[in-house]
Amino acid sequence: MTHTFFGAFLQLSLWELVMAASLVSKIVLILLLVASLMSWTVIFAKWTQFRNAASANTSFLRAFRKAPSMDAIAASAEQFRNSPLTGVFDFGYQEVVRQFKTKGGIVNKPALERTLQLGISEEIARLERSMSWLATTASVSPFVGLFGTVLGIIDSFQGLGAAGSASLRAVAPGISEALIATAAGLAAAIPAAIAYNAFGHSIRELGARMDDFSLEFLNLTERHFQE
Repeated sequence: MTHTFFGAFLQLSLWELVMAASLVSKIVLILLLVASLMSWTVIFAKWTQFRNAASANTSFLRAFRKAPSMDAIAASAEQFRNSPLTGVFDFGYQEVVRQFKTKGGIVNKPALERTLQLGISEEIARLERSMSWLATTASVSPFVGLFGTVLGIIDSFQGLGAAGSASLRAVAPGISEALIATAAGLAAAIPAAIAYNAFGHSIRELGARMDDFSLEFLNLTERHFQE
């Protein structure tokens, strides 16, 4: 019986099965295809962003530790725009300049710490941009595929009723349609889920690097501007 079913399935190409599907099933498949394409676009964009961020962080830290003064770091920071640490540095440097202009020195260390935290939050928000799309695709796509699966099974029963007998040839197209919808849902969800978890780890790692850098920034200000 199983051999007979797969024989009927193999007689139909994937394209023929898709074209023979109902309008709602085609819409389901199109939605899953669009979701998958957009997810892969986000995946490649975020992968490039995180790779460049890690590389720029290394270069910026090297320059930061070798620079003779904070002004020299600020002058060269534009070379490391891909580095999240540069954004944190900009927030801290602006607060240092503000306090020097108004008070003549670093007299409000808690304000500087809060400013650095704001810089970290800003960079984390930038790194998390578009991540919600991956989370949505990973969680919703299987259910959209399941919806298409249910429609395919309904078509199978309708074909069985129209044939008037329990013929595998009558139900094979509907079951094949259901399997295609299931596969499409998983194909969209699995890469998105893997990428979301991997990128989430990268964001946490970059966040930890920014926390460490904020401490290093505070140490630098204490060494150079201690009254």
